[in-house]
Amino acid sequence: MSQQAKPFSDTVFPTPQCDHVLTTNASRHDKVPGVVKKLLNSWSTKDCYDHISPVSIPSQEKIVEIVLQARRILFPGYFTRTKLHAANLEYYIGKQTTDLYDKVVEQITMAIRHDCRRNNLPCTNCDEQSHRKGLAIIESLPGIAAILATDIRAALDGDPATMSPDEVIFCYPGLLATLIFRIAHEFYLLDIPVIPRIMTEYAHSITGIDIHPGATIGPGFFIDHGTGVVIGETTVIGKNVRIYQGVTLGALSLPRDAGEKMRNMKRHPTIEDNVIIYANTTILGGKTVIGEGSIIGGNIWLTESVATNTKVLLKRPELIYSES
Repeated sequence: MSQQAKPFSDTVFPTPQCDHVLTTNASRHDKVPGVVKKLLNSWSTKDCYDHISPVSIPSQEKIVEIVLQARRILFPGYFTRTKLHAANLEYYIGKQTTDLYDKVVEQITMAIRHDCRRNNLPCTNCDEQSHRKGLAIIESLPGIAAILATDIRAALDGDPATMSPDEVIFCYPGLLATLIFRIAHEFYLLDIPVIPRIMTEYAHSITGIDIHPGATIGPGFFIDHGTGVVIGETTVIGKNVRIYQGVTLGALSLPRDAGEKMRNMKRHPTIEDNVIIYANTTILGGKTVIGEGSIIGGNIWLTESVATNTKVLLKRPELIYSES
C-alpha cells in the first residue's frame, strides 16, 4: 500500500545553518561618513566637472522624451495609441506640437543657463533666447518631415529586402538614427549646448550608429544595417548617399592637445552626391573628398581623395585551403 503524501503545510524543512549571520556588531555604518567627506573633498578640487548649483541642468530623460514626441509628430499614426483620422488629425498634431514647444523651451533654458554658469558668461537673456530658439525648432519640423520622406524612399530603392515604407519606419535602425540626427542637427545649428549630443548619443545607444549632430547630410540618405557606423562632426555628405555597416567617416590621428586647436577645423571627409560606401570601410581626413558617383568597396582604408565616378576595390586576397 503506497504511503499517503503529507500536506505541504505539515512538511518540516531543516533550518539552514549559516556561519556568517549578520549581527549588529558586524555593521560598518560608522565608516560611511568618512567616505562622504572624501567625496566632498574630491568634488571641491575638481576643475573639469561639477554641478553643485541651484541652476538646473538639462534632463537626459526629458530630452529623450522630446525625441520620441517629435517622432510621433513626424510620423503621425505610427507611434501613437490614439486612433487618427481626418476629423482629429489637426487637433492631435496641434496639441502634440504645442506641448513639444513647451518641453523644448524648458530644456533649452536649462542648457543655456548651465552653459553660462559653466563658462562664467554674462547674462544673455536666456528666457527670450529659449523661446526664440524653441520656435525655430518647431518651425524646422516640416522641413525635417520632407527630407525624411527622401530618406525613406532611398531605403526602398536601395534595399530589395524591404517590403514597404511602414517596414522602414518601424524597423530600420538607419532611419531611426537619421531621424534623430536630423532633429539634433537643428539644435546644433542654433548653438544650443549639450542637447544635440544627448540626442545623438541616445540614437547611438539604441542603434549602434554614431552620427555627430554637427555633420551635414543631404537628402536621400540611407544607412543599410548600420551597426558600427561612425560619422564625425565636420563630415559633409551630399545627396543620395548609401553606406553600410561598419563604415567610419572620421578624422586622422590627432595629437593630445588638439582639442582646442582643431575644434573649428574640418577634420572629417566630404562625400559627394550618389556615392556608395560598402561595409567596414574607413575614410579619414578633412581634405579627403570622395567624388560624385564613386563606389567604395568593403574593407577599404582611405586617407586620400577619389575622383568622380571611380570604383575603389581591394585586390582579391589569396585564400589558403588545407585539410582540417
